[in-house]
Amino acid sequence: MFALMPVNIRLALRSLSRNRLRTLLTMLGMIIGVAAVLTMVALGTGARASVEGEVGSAGTKLVFVHAGNYTRGGESVGITAGGGAAETLTLADMNAIKDKVSGIKQLSPAVTTRTSITVGATKAFAKVEGVAPSFADTYSWDVRPGKVFADGQSEAVVGRALADQLFGAGTNPTGKTILIRDASYTVVGVVSGDSEDHKDSVFIPFQKLQAALGKSNIDEIVIAGEKAGEASRIAEDVKKLLRARHGIAGGPAKSYVSAQAGSGITPDDFTVTTQAAQALTKGLYTPAAAFALANLPKLDEVNLEEMADTLDHASDTMTALLASIAGVSLIVGGIGIMNIMLVSVTERTREIGLRVATGAHSSDVAMQFLIEAVTLSVIGGVIGLFLGLASSWIIGQSLGWPVAVSVGSMAMAMGISAAVGLIFGSYPARRASLLDPIEALRTE
Repeated sequence: MFALMPVNIRLALRSLSRNRLRTLLTMLGMIIGVAAVLTMVALGTGARASVEGEVGSAGTKLVFVHAGNYTRGGESVGITAGGGAAETLTLADMNAIKDKVSGIKQLSPAVTTRTSITVGATKAFAKVEGVAPSFADTYSWDVRPGKVFADGQSEAVVGRALADQLFGAGTNPTGKTILIRDASYTVVGVVSGDSEDHKDSVFIPFQKLQAALGKSNIDEIVIAGEKAGEASRIAEDVKKLLRARHGIAGGPAKSYVSAQAGSGITPDDFTVTTQAAQALTKGLYTPAAAFALANLPKLDEVNLEEMADTLDHASDTMTALLASIAGVSLIVGGIGIMNIMLVSVTERTREIGLRVATGAHSSDVAMQFLIEAVTLSVIGGVIGLFLGLASSWIIGQSLGWPVAVSVGSMAMAMGISAAVGLIFGSYPARRASLLDPIEALRTE
């Protein structure tokens, strides 16, 4: 039986090519079904990745290490100031954090100042941040138009609001020059979005700003964790590491107050906070902020649980929707294949009788029609696969949505196509194999 497989495939292709229009119309069900499912899977997977990226940039993964340790009003709740203008935070500290603290995805140094920025006759007093190119990945920047500056080059990325102020609303400033502290920088990108921290700022390589300010230390280290919910753990690990590197006495902190006070013996010369904590305490007086954080030690874990539940629910809903659409589409396509194969059995009754009369077994007849059904389904699946890839790309480009199609998804689509042909072709194949050869030969 299996030795006759190539012959049956050739016969199937020859039979299907006799009525090309009918074959194409029959395959439409599979083509549309596979294309629709693949398109929705691509858009759904891309949308989930996009949502996870947005969640990652929303602050639950970010940790900030600031040089110095001063909290206004902290004395009233026992927060001891330590090195309010410390210059002890260095690139060596950042590299040590990168090497010894687990769970970090990206990190970047930062040097900050406020100064005048000049474009021709236009001047603006704004925040200038010297950062590394990895800063863009840390915050999941959307740089439109343009790109992120190269490390150590005289290039700049400007916030959208500041770009409108300097160059005019809606103007594309890429390729133009700005003057910062008597040094010229070429604008290579614009940070889109409404982030209060970035829309009114200009970003340049930190080496350039260090040289302009005459300093070798850094003001801040921005850290992005690999997973939401680990920011608090990363913050604690960073504190322990920096205390050891800076020779600060005292054991591990046991509360928010003692953490800010440097465990009581020697105040820290740095401050480590998570963005989730910053958002929670924004606008609160220091005593209220200290009380809130002291009573929410697992803020990141709560956020992680809520986000995980939301994403899982959305994923389950999307999966159920895709499954229902796939089921309906493929059932319709399979019914179409079964219908046309039954018509083919009726039309070729005499041919079946001749094959059986010349020595063919009923299993050979069944295999011939089964292979025709599978061939019909697989060809439709292949066309639907390419159509789905094309349509998902077109939709993604036109609407600005991310798309993602895995090799596993494509393999699954082809496997389902073959399975549909096998299942819905079984009954016509069995019906053909059970025909009485004498009655079949009498058929006109």
